[in-house]
Order: sequence, then structure tokens, then C-alpha cells
Amino acid sequence: MKTTPSVQVPEPKAKKSGPIGDPCIMVIFGASGDLTKRLLMPAIYNLECDELLGPNFAIIGIARDELTTASFREHMSRDIRSFNTRPDFDSAVWDRLCSRLNYTPGSFDDAAAFAKLKELVIQLDAQYQAGGNILFYMAVPPSVFGLVSGHIDKAGFLQIPGWKRIVVEKPFGTDLPSARLLNSQLLAFWEETQIYRVDHYLGKETVQNILAFRFANEMFEPLWNKQHVDHIQFTVSESVSVEGRGGYYDRSGVLRDMIQNHMLQMLAYVCMEPPNTFGADDIRNEKAKLLQAVRIYTPEDVLRDTVRGQYAAGKKADDSTCPDYRREPDVNPQSNTETFAALRLFIDNWRWDGVPIYLRSGKALWKRGTEVVVQFKKAPRILFRGLEGSKVNANRLIFHIQPDQSIEVLFGAKTPGPHMILQPVNMRFSYGEAFHASRGTGYEVMLYSCMLGDPTLFSRTDLVEAAWKIAQPVLDGWKANPPTDFPNYAAGTWGPPAACDLIERDGRRWFEVVTRETLERVPLFKTSDPVFLNQVSMALRPQTAAAGSIIIKKGDPGTEMFLLCRGEAEVLDGAGKIVAMAHEGDCFGELALLLSETRTATVRAKTQCDLFVLDQADFRRILHEHHQFAQAIREMAHERYNRAIEADLLLPPQKKRMEESGLV
Repeated sequence: MKTTPSVQVPEPKAKKSGPIGDPCIMVIFGASGDLTKRLLMPAIYNLECDELLGPNFAIIGIARDELTTASFREHMSRDIRSFNTRPDFDSAVWDRLCSRLNYTPGSFDDAAAFAKLKELVIQLDAQYQAGGNILFYMAVPPSVFGLVSGHIDKAGFLQIPGWKRIVVEKPFGTDLPSARLLNSQLLAFWEETQIYRVDHYLGKETVQNILAFRFANEMFEPLWNKQHVDHIQFTVSESVSVEGRGGYYDRSGVLRDMIQNHMLQMLAYVCMEPPNTFGADDIRNEKAKLLQAVRIYTPEDVLRDTVRGQYAAGKKADDSTCPDYRREPDVNPQSNTETFAALRLFIDNWRWDGVPIYLRSGKALWKRGTEVVVQFKKAPRILFRGLEGSKVNANRLIFHIQPDQSIEVLFGAKTPGPHMILQPVNMRFSYGEAFHASRGTGYEVMLYSCMLGDPTLFSRTDLVEAAWKIAQPVLDGWKANPPTDFPNYAAGTWGPPAACDLIERDGRRWFEVVTRETLERVPLFKTSDPVFLNQVSMALRPQTAAAGSIIIKKGDPGTEMFLLCRGEAEVLDGAGKIVAMAHEGDCFGELALLLSETRTATVRAKTQCDLFVLDQADFRRILHEHHQFAQAIREMAHERYNRAIEADLLLPPQKKRMEESGLV
């Protein structure tokens, strides 16, 4: 074998954010795939920018593609300019990293390819003085984890002095039996301490900060229990459809793809007991205890406490059209795979006994966002009883995971003036405003932890199996009871109406994060000032109406105003005739609140409708404080009367036409 002179390694400089990762040769199996170019290489580039890699580091890519080291570098150099996450690309840093990229082609079932790979590893180990340390990254399907591990063992890699670690990607199994099989295949060749099961969600700063927030701030931890917390919501909302991943997704579904791994890991962080230390074993032990305490679903529980959905054709959040899920490429035209799921679960331990936990996630929804909402119990209302406009709302603590990375507290405060009138207000900590940090892929801290041998953010065998024990009865129950209503929500909406029913039957509602940008798209709010929009966004609550359902009924008391976000609704006169239509961005129900009258028309959902609702107390408070809004409401109501009169010439008296056909 050709020998290469060793490189004279300079003394490392002082680093920005921690020690340099251990010297190692990183071997990426499946290096020509999307994961490498979109996530791994940008993360490695970010580590190099932050001076956390050091000179004793090199990469070998291996895949079936017949590439050379030169062509591999060329591909990566092109892709990094498209997928790097930094505002400014540093060519000098990339050139330094690119010079350490190497490639060897090979099939994962070819022993000769592994022998050749070993020769290259030994050569680069001597060149970069990596101490025999090798980090094997499996950017390949789980079905070949055992095959690749067996060839690594047979080729003698594990006999080379230095540490050896293996990183494996999700999905780690498709159910409990397959997860146990994968564990047994890996443990046949590796010790548990060598296996790093990666979940990039745990690499996000806001997820990691949950532990710091809980245990470093005395003001919240004493409230973190059943005495003070009413319930907790976890939401992972994706605005994209399956978009070219139909083949994979149709075998997976949102329960396997998102809830069983990412969301249950976040649940463990939010609800676990304080660890003795921040050491890896202490944290993972507490996570395992928490997941083992989650109540296992019975078949009856699955029917009552879970909802699944599949998207139909519609308009996505970016206004692009989306086909039925069953018409997506590589998807079974009769598929029963869920693209949305909502669950209610309970944790049977002393801290959380009786506190419901709600999880929901889906594809092709109205917005992209990941939030954890801890809702506290309401304060006693006795002090504020009888005070007009003083509605006591629940306090909420919100962890915004993505795309916005922040922590927010919602609470009540007195408005300026001589009267005791409450309104919801917020305090918000934003990562972007508090810290100078470049946006990452989520893989930076995972790779860095692997190099340092810190398994804190990675799952152990018991954690993986505990999560699958929670999900398995749901999979079994859904298989035994195939859906009869798929598809059951339009793309671009909040999901199936049954998800709202799941939480509303407990007297609770999903908390939707409404941004100023969302409200500014509504004509009524287009020119409003930020203070007003902030007040409105915190006062609105979501509501979903299934096609054909009645939203408001003629003759009922008018206690709410509605903002139609998605869908179409029909306005009916007393005879049931359609006299007007409400479209996205329209408001209705305001006149009954203005005049304190009963509803003078019925509004029926023509399609599935997603609405924001403004209660009467909040409506009156905002009217009182923002006269511009009050004037806009009056003008809108007058304008609608005129339109309704022109559209409905069949009703006899003019006054009746106005009452019967107004959007009220």
C-alpha cells in the first residue's frame, strides 16, 4: 500500500464555542444521497466555520455511484452553495474543508469494497494523525444497518486502535418488532456505548433549551406539575406536502415519521423529572422513566383518543395547488396512510397524574411551525366577577421551536385607564435578538457530540423501545379499523375537524400561533398598527367547521365575530336561500356584536372552513381602545348591507332584506 507522509499539525487556536472535536476519520455510507448534501455537509461546514473540527479530521464518502475523490469534491462544492445555512458563504473555509473530502465507490454487500475502504482509512489516519478514531455515519436505509455493520466487523475496522462509533438515522424500525430486530442486529457488532441513534430535532437550540429553561429558572419548576398545569400541547405543523417522497411516506405515515420519534423525545424533555446531573446517563435515565410512565393505549383508547387524517386537493400555504395525497407520485391510489394525526395521552406518575397531553402533526397544513404550549390553570375569577371586559384567561408558556426560535409567556395585564379591564399580553425571548448565532441544520451539535463521545442527545435501546411501545397499540388499532373518510381535510387547512373535536370535548382548544403577517393578509387589518395587531392575535381562538355544518344560526345571540381563514361559507336568509358568500379573508358576525342583537342570518360552511373567533368581551375592548378599528367595522357593515340589498331583490321590505342577507 502506498504510504503518505504525515502532515505537520499546527497548534490549535483558541476556539469560539468549545473544545475541538476529537481527531477522527468520518466515513459516510450513502455519501451521494440527499441527506449528505442537504444536511450533513452544511453542518460539517458550519462546524469548520466555528473552528470546532481542527486539522486532525477528514471525511471518506462511500456509495454505489462511480465517483472519484475529485468528482465528489466537485459535487459537494456545487451543492454546499445551495444548501449552506450561513448568510455569507466563506470560500476559504470551504476550500480548507473540501481538501479533506475523499471518496471510494462500493456496494454495501461487497467485501472487497470494505477492504479498499479500510486501506483508505488507514492511509488517511496516518496522514491526519487521527489516532485510529473512526466515526461511521449510516446515511442509508435501516434495512442495511446490519449488513454494513457485519462487513465493518469482517474487514477488521474494529481491531484498529482508537475509538469506533456508529451513527444511525431514523426511522429506527417501523414498529416495535422491527425496532427490536434492528437493535439486536446492531448490538451483535457494537456496544451500546458505541451506537449513536440520531434525532436531529434534539439538535435544535430551542429543544435543548427546554432543559435549561426548566432547571435553571426557579420561577417555573415549582409550577411544573398537576397542581398548576391544566394541559400541554405539542404541535408540529408542516405546510409542505410529501413532495417527491411519496414512496417513503406511504410506507411510513406521520405517526412513524414524526410522532413516535421527534415528538415523544420533546415530550420527554418537557415532562421528565430533574436529573441528578446533566451527564448523559442521568438525562437519558429520566427520559426513559418518563416514556415508560406514558399510559399504554387500549383498543378502546385508540378509538376515543386518536384522530387520523389524509389531505385532499387544495391550496397550500404558499398558494400553490396540491393534489390529493392518493394522486401524489409513488403513492397507492387506495392508500390509507395518514398524513395527519392527533393524540391525547396521559402520564401515570406523581407529577402529571390526570394532566392531558395533546399531540398533533401533519402535512399540507396552513403553516409551518413547531410549538410546545404549556397551559396553566386559570386564576380564581372571584376578584374580577362583575367587572365588564375583565375576562380571566389562562397563562401560557410557549416554546417556539421552528421556524421562529423563541420562548413566550402569555398573561393578563390591566389596560391603561381608570377601570380594571384585563387584556392578554406577552413577553417574548427571541434567539435571533439575544444571540449572534448562524442558523444551523440541527446536525451540527449532533455530529460534534459524536466526536466528543457525548451521547446525551441520542437514544438508547430502552428509549427507542419505550417510544415504540407507546405507538404500537395505535398502529394496531388503526390497522384493525381502516378509515372510511379519507381524504378528510383539504390541503392548506388546519387538518380534519375531528382533531378539534378531540380536544374540545375536554373543554379545551388547540392554541394556534397567529402572527402579524397572517393578520396583515386580511383586508380588515391590512393597514393596522403593530400594537393593534398584537392585541388581536392574542385574543383570537381557532375553530374548524366541517362542510355543511352551521357556523352561526339566525336568531341565536350574537356573542362572537368570525374571521374566515380557509374555505367558503354560504349566507342564508330565513327561507334557507343563499343570498351571499363568504370567502377567505372575510369577517362576519360583527354587526350582532355592534348592535347587541340576535343573529339575523345563518352562515353555513360550503367547504371545510378554518376560522378565527373573537369573543364579545375582547371585541368590545378592542373597539374601545382602537377607534380606527371601530370605524372600519362600521364601514364594512354598511358596505355589506348595500351589497346585500342589490343582490336580493326578491325579499319584499327593504329593511327585511338588509336584516336577512347581512353577514351577521
